[in-house]
Amino acid sequence: MIRGYDGQSPAERLRFTSNGDGLGTGLPVAYFVFGTLGALTITSEYATGMIRTSLVAVPRRQLLLFAKVPGLAAVTLAGGQVLAFAMHLSAQAVLGDRAGHILLDGRTLGTGLSEPGVLTSVIVSGLSMAAAALLGLGVGAAIRSTPGSLVVLVLIFLVVPFAVRVLPSPLRAQAGSYLFESLPQQIAGVGGGTLAPGAAAGLLAAHVAAAMAAGAAGIAAKRRKVKALAVGVVATLATSLAAGLVAGLVAVPSAGDAPALAERPANGLMAPPEASDSPGPVAQSPERGLASGDTPAWRPCADQDAPGDMRCATVQVPLDWKKPEGRKITIPVALLPASGAERRIGTVFSIPGGPGASGIDDLKQYHGRFAQLRDRFDVVSFAPRNTVKPGGALPYDCLATGPWITLPRDRAQYAALERSNREHAQRCRAADPELFDHMDSASVARDIEAVRAALGEERLSFLANSYGGTPAAAYARLFPARVRAMVLDGTAAHVEDTAAGEPRRYAVAERQLERFAAWCRSATACALHGQDVGEVWRALVAAADRSPVPVKNDPSRAAYSGFDLKVAAAPSFTAPGGEPDVPRWVQLADAIEQAVAGDAAGFADYVRQASGSPKVPSLTGQNMTHCLDGKGYGGYEAYRKALRGARELSPNFAGQRSWWPLACAGWPAPVTNPPAPLPATGLPPFLGVGSWTDHTEVETIVRHVPGSATLRYEGHGHTLYVQGLSGCVTAHVNRYLTTLRLPPPGTTCRPAS
Repeated sequence: MIRGYDGQSPAERLRFTSNGDGLGTGLPVAYFVFGTLGALTITSEYATGMIRTSLVAVPRRQLLLFAKVPGLAAVTLAGGQVLAFAMHLSAQAVLGDRAGHILLDGRTLGTGLSEPGVLTSVIVSGLSMAAAALLGLGVGAAIRSTPGSLVVLVLIFLVVPFAVRVLPSPLRAQAGSYLFESLPQQIAGVGGGTLAPGAAAGLLAAHVAAAMAAGAAGIAAKRRKVKALAVGVVATLATSLAAGLVAGLVAVPSAGDAPALAERPANGLMAPPEASDSPGPVAQSPERGLASGDTPAWRPCADQDAPGDMRCATVQVPLDWKKPEGRKITIPVALLPASGAERRIGTVFSIPGGPGASGIDDLKQYHGRFAQLRDRFDVVSFAPRNTVKPGGALPYDCLATGPWITLPRDRAQYAALERSNREHAQRCRAADPELFDHMDSASVARDIEAVRAALGEERLSFLANSYGGTPAAAYARLFPARVRAMVLDGTAAHVEDTAAGEPRRYAVAERQLERFAAWCRSATACALHGQDVGEVWRALVAAADRSPVPVKNDPSRAAYSGFDLKVAAAPSFTAPGGEPDVPRWVQLADAIEQAVAGDAAGFADYVRQASGSPKVPSLTGQNMTHCLDGKGYGGYEAYRKALRGARELSPNFAGQRSWWPLACAGWPAPVTNPPAPLPATGLPPFLGVGSWTDHTEVETIVRHVPGSATLRYEGHGHTLYVQGLSGCVTAHVNRYLTTLRLPPPGTTCRPAS
């Protein structure tokens, strides 16, 4: 195993299979040896003829059989514990420090006794060896033949497990849960199958009871050897089958353990065939509200690009949560069900970013990223009420556009920007003012709680992506007892006002310029190769602020100020694309070179590709959530104070961060979900995940929750888990969600070489 592991690349090692507590591979052989010892306890007497003497001394045949149990149990209990701990400790010693290497499914290559449940697993494995010996005793008594008993034990402990391993998935994992060798880990609750600890313990006891019952029936039969052999085999198989059926009934998961896939329509929930085509909230007339425990009527999703096993439904929620009996809207929900490979833990709720993105689209596009997680969880997401797509209640063409934000130089320009923002917002708002005014992230969080109640889950585990951290923070404030785990992946820090976070955000921007300049110094693909990139950028911005750079040969007659250049370049500085090619940095360098020559077309071209506009528009579909979430300035004086601070903080990007809060100047609806700290108690520790550009943000959030940890990715990227940018990040997130174990402080992940 070590030779195979050491010979692989870091990325391949992540996909290695865990050795667990070190007993798994050797357990079938150990069971066969202990089972053989148990069988010989009785078959040796038949082989030597001593059985006649024994039956003279103890005429009651079944009493003779059960009288052998205490001695056999005493020897095998002690021997089993010694062997189990020896196997575990030797496996850990051979693996060495490799044992702690984390794998993609969240397990480690080896698991020490300090890991939750491992000590119990080793002890139960030792006990199960004694159970194997008693099983062998029963088989031996039923068959009365050492060779015949060995054949049956080989079938039980070696042949059947091998046959199960060649079954297709997930049948292989489901059937494997009932194997004798799989029971100790399931009893200890450390995985390895689909059974609950009580069911696994019952199945282990049922194996022994079935074998001993077969043995009692076989030893009582006063027939010739051939007839006794036939009776014993039949009795053994019959009782083993009965034990399996009984254990299967015991192991049927409860409602809390099984995926909620009912086809029955539920109160407040609908799932028409076209449910998955519904792009966002749809206005409904007042109806009866949700009752806790309602089950969504999951149906196959109508979208052709949806995975075959994905299911869709809808949930009705109040438009205004302050008026729960009032008007309702319909929220589309989607489910990637647990694979059934292991016992289900619960539901991971993936919260999309944007704001305006659809989590259902995320599940369709990135469903493969959740493969390991789905061994233990259902994965659920939704199209939030603020999803921006064609066909919604609010006009898409309006929400997908917006004004060009300028940097006001005086109070009059600030007032003009207020009027421009308000006019565009009112055009979108006019279609449904009540809906438009309830797009805040706290309302989204309450919608999530309605979905949780409908799913019947006691608590949810969360994966919050990008701006999805804002409704995640709102949910944590509103429903802390409903949070089992929380992963914040590149999320916005909605725990402080806009100005408070600007120093670190500008610091991140400055570091990205330094990285861009370093790349240009070394890469001939950079159009600015051989130049002082920082000086070129500052000179361009200063010149554009004096005289905006026109977009030549463009009918829009757009021109880029220095502020426009900063805003347009920000995404490229932040996310340059895959290394070492970094295509967006190549594009950015070309655009800067062209702008220095007097033409901003390089910037306008890639902005138009993303937005359809020659300059970056402030999208109303995002602002209708941003502004209600308190992302704006408190007024002109607050803006001027923030701008003065930015000029002190950032010589290269001062004012760039104002683009977002300035979009809320003059907004027609009041703030309803302002930033606020998270509760200091009542929440489980969080895991924050972030790249070079995101880590400081998630660190700001998680420090509010005692015991939390962050994972820093030493590279570019955003929403690392769903994008699949780092197997290391995926492994740590899976480990946390599955076991609630956080990475040690200071843990980092590096790009694969």
